[in-house]
Amino acid sequence: MSSSKKNRAFWNSWSVAYQAAHGPVLSQKALAWGVWRIPESELRILGPIEGRRMLELGCGAAQWTLGLAAGGAHAVGIDLSEQQLAHARTSTESIGEGPGLVQGDAENLPFQDGVFDIVFCDHGATVFAAPKKTVSEAARVLRPGGLFAFCMSTPIRDICFDPSTGAVSTKLATDYFGLSRFEDVESVEYQLQYGAWIRLFRAEGLVAEDLVEIQAPPDAVTTYSDFVAANWARRWPAEHVWKLTKTA
Repeated sequence: MSSSKKNRAFWNSWSVAYQAAHGPVLSQKALAWGVWRIPESELRILGPIEGRRMLELGCGAAQWTLGLAAGGAHAVGIDLSEQQLAHARTSTESIGEGPGLVQGDAENLPFQDGVFDIVFCDHGATVFAAPKKTVSEAARVLRPGGLFAFCMSTPIRDICFDPSTGAVSTKLATDYFGLSRFEDVESVEYQLQYGAWIRLFRAEGLVAEDLVEIQAPPDAVTTYSDFVAANWARRWPAEHVWKLTKTA
């Protein structure tokens, strides 16, 4: 089974439980990054959004996409899972005409070249889709000078994550140079070394403008059980946001 088919089946089966556990907080703090929900107004990743053509990769129930549309963006959300998009459509029904919602694969985006000002992802498709294909597709659909931004766990967290306990440790638990594709019985996820990410960006005509390493705030709480170690995430970055510009 391909990673896309496996991840689609996983998200279809987990969607109801996921939205029950995380959906209320994601909706309450829609324009915010990561598991600690750090506001976009604080991190200033995306910049002005009004009138901008924006694409969210792996939108889930489209909390981000809905929030951006409410702020005046021409927002589109794409997701692999029809069950996740069913939640998104239920949300859009309550507000009338909402953002565009598309079922599709971030590794093969169903959009023409250069049609978006901003492509972004918050722990979505950039975790569950092959990096080389996803970055290439994000760059393709961006206009020259456009922004690609995505938030995901850091390589530091991932090499300190102990699969036997399901938690991060203060000791290295996984080989750094082994970071690549991680598959279990349910899903497939991806991570690269820092240098490999940078080389991939350059190959696709993307320049790293910033790498925002997120520190958990003192009063940090999260609904994500694999990120519950707030004390750990105050000492080391568990998440970061890549901020990239398309050069041409």
